[in-house]
Amino acid sequence: MFIVSLTYATSLETVDKHLAEHLKYLEEQYALGNFIASVPRTGGIILSKLDSLEKLEAVLEKDPFNIASIVAYDIQEFIPTMTSKEFENLKE
Repeated sequence: MFIVSLTYATSLETVDKHLAEHLKYLEEQYALGNFIASVPRTGGIILSKLDSLEKLEAVLEKDPFNIASIVAYDIQEFIPTMTSKEFENLKE
């Protein structure tokens, strides 16, 4: 699993111009099973269960925010070894 932290590289006004396209992109990635959760607005966090960094990077290349160069990504691999019962499905 990966945690993707998004940091805006521009003003919120510029972000808002691309927001509808970005939300459509997120919906597509959820439908494909590539993303499992996200937190919006201050940049953001995306949780992805893709099985390789290369696959994740290929998916992120399609993000309208990335295409418009208005976001920077920090990607951390996250392999839970302990979870609460509600999140046991996240363990590999």
